[in-house]
Amino acid sequence: MYTKQPKKLAIVNILDILKRYTDEDHRLSQKEIQDILEREYEMKLDRKAAKRNLMNLIEFGYDINYSESVRIFKDKNGEEQENVILSDFYLVREFTDSELRLLIDSVLFSNHIPYKQDRELVKKLASLSNIYFKSRVKHIARMPEDKTDNKQLFYNIELLDEAIGKGRRVRFHYLEYRSDKKPHKRRDKDGKVREYEINPYQLVAKEGKYYLICNNHKYDTVGNYRVDRMTDMEILPFQRRAFHTLTDSDGRPLDLKEYMEKHIYMFAGENIRAVFRADKSMISDVIDLFGKDVKFSDESDKEITVTADVNELAMEQFAKAYTPYVEIIKPVSLRERMIHNLSAGLEKYQKGKQHER
Repeated sequence: MYTKQPKKLAIVNILDILKRYTDEDHRLSQKEIQDILEREYEMKLDRKAAKRNLMNLIEFGYDINYSESVRIFKDKNGEEQENVILSDFYLVREFTDSELRLLIDSVLFSNHIPYKQDRELVKKLASLSNIYFKSRVKHIARMPEDKTDNKQLFYNIELLDEAIGKGRRVRFHYLEYRSDKKPHKRRDKDGKVREYEINPYQLVAKEGKYYLICNNHKYDTVGNYRVDRMTDMEILPFQRRAFHTLTDSDGRPLDLKEYMEKHIYMFAGENIRAVFRADKSMISDVIDLFGKDVKFSDESDKEITVTADVNELAMEQFAKAYTPYVEIIKPVSLRERMIHNLSAGLEKYQKGKQHER
């Protein structure tokens, strides 16, 4: 029960009622709004005052829908008069329930968001709808162990946004897991904590994780770092290096669409034109990973040849993941490396069979 409030707050309370109790499928009559005001806010409002406040909200720009009906009555002189009755009030939402559910699912299934912040975000998103939507999502959750251990994620994102906007360099430490299953700061061979000083260009989301497209100022190449693995970040007073000056930028500004298509696993390194033979059952997977710019040729009943411009390490990872359904044809150097890796792997498995005897 709310504390009794002055009548001047009636318009605020009516807006709160519309937010909490209404949508296109749940509408309130003017009388129902008055009843909720009296029951939950201890505020009694007559019909004219309730109508006036509702119309003021609409005039202020709130998207409130309602229906009109005409009631015929006779006045004191016995003459018929018309009275317009307003009903079925509901607040039109900025997000539909299905859009909110999509956003909530994106939060729940993103491994880069810490568990506590995950729950806070879901709560905030649910608050954008009404009590009916909240009741449907309150039991949806994800186990805390599925989330990142780095609690600085959102702070990192804010700092990187600021640094990218100002064109500044940033410095941070980078976390990696060890056998104790805990994150540790990455160290050099001499045991000293390694400092990363990079030129940031773009934040991207890929496979449920945030990555930063950047350049380590010690080198001339483009690199990618996991944002949830960064810690102790600070913005430096140095202007960042222009992307088009990097050796693997082809002298052009960052083309994000092209970059993401070539870096399907967010590996850094050289881009190549790969030609590979794939099982036809994998065509959907190929398009999902490489996009529709790939070229198909030499189609048979079971296989098809694919040509794609892609990062070399990403192509190698793809071929490993989908062995034996993918055979790299070109470049020859990558094909030979795959043959070597597969031979080494087969040798290990064959040795493993001997151990089992």
